[in-house]
Amino acid sequence: QVQLVESGGGLVQAGGSLRLSCAASGSILSIDVMGWYRQAPGKQRELVASIGSMGITNYVDSVKGRFTISRDNAKNTVNLQMNNLKVEDTAVYYCNAHMLTTRTFRTHDYWGQGTQVTVSS
Repeated sequence: QVQLVESGGGLVQAGGSLRLSCAASGSILSIDVMGWYRQAPGKQRELVASIGSMGITNYVDSVKGRFTISRDNAKNTVNLQMNNLKVEDTAVYYCNAHMLTTRTFRTHDYWGQGTQVTVSS
């Protein structure tokens, strides 16, 4: 069974920091892009940040300069360091990984269960 397990969400005041972590496990052959998405109430899920297997990163404009994504290929983990958090960052954050597994021997998108991030004013 392939799964992504997230941790690190919570409640923080505006201007504070949180670090999200996500670990992929199971019958994984390789992982291409890993990323973090978020979904606020009444809004569509959006890509926050992504990182390729060689370390190339991409961020949505609203988090540039505040969030940093990183990954450890040996441990199949991806992290999101969130600094200077704003109220509008409040959302459920989902880990995503595009993985090749022995379950199907094809690449698929896998999702974590989501972790709540709440930023208070």
